[in-house]
Amino acid sequence: MEAFWSLAGMASAAFIAATLLPAQSEAVFVGLLAAKSVDPLALFLTASLANTAGSLLNWWLGRLIAQRGVEALPVRLRPDPARLAKAQGWFERFGWPSLLFAWLPIVGDPLTFVAGTLNFPLGRFILLVLVGKAARYAMLWAGWTSLA
Repeated sequence: MEAFWSLAGMASAAFIAATLLPAQSEAVFVGLLAAKSVDPLALFLTASLANTAGSLLNWWLGRLIAQRGVEALPVRLRPDPARLAKAQGWFERFGWPSLLFAWLPIVGDPLTFVAGTLNFPLGRFILLVLVGKAARYAMLWAGWTSLA
């Protein structure tokens, strides 16, 4: 049962960290690796998939704006039009490879949101974001393993 709650905590932390809310999941991931309370592969898969799912929420919110305008979002979630236009320009300049870096602090979460506003194809979005996020957790896992 402890493994279940550990994975549930990891999933929650990873999901929230990938949304536009300020949070991080790396400390939870490394902490659970250190605690050895759960299978590392299960932890890696849970973190990667949940973090990708959080980015999918951002994409969906961006898509909602593309279809219905910013008025479709609650006032607290509405992006600043100037910042949104700047982010869209950045995404259009660097293109789809930028989604491999959706895990980066500060720029990664808005990047996934912008991809939705630009109607970036969902299948490619999920694949690129998952690859980038899984690579980040794999590096954390490998780093922890080399230290332990």
